[in-house]
Amino acid sequence: MTDKPEKPITTKAAALSYDQDKDAAPKLTAKGKGKVAESILAVAREHDIPIHQDADLMEVLETVEVDQEVPLEVYAIVAEIFSYIYKVNQQKANSSS
Repeated sequence: MTDKPEKPITTKAAALSYDQDKDAAPKLTAKGKGKVAESILAVAREHDIPIHQDADLMEVLETVEVDQEVPLEVYAIVAEIFSYIYKVNQQKANSSS
């Protein structure tokens, strides 16, 4: 019985954007692994952008090119994430009034 060395966990991240006035669907605006992913996450934290972890969604987004719309098969998941973010932002806006 041989012990296989554990693979190091590689950080992965993607950034999405959606402007309902001009976009037909959410778009992938950035993606990366390792240091690039860490930079994406750092920028999100700096700007108080909510971070959502979903390994299955990340796997799909890895196949999408930057500036492309998200695939139809994950559109419902992405819509739920954006809905949650809009609610959080609204609550923050209401609490700071």
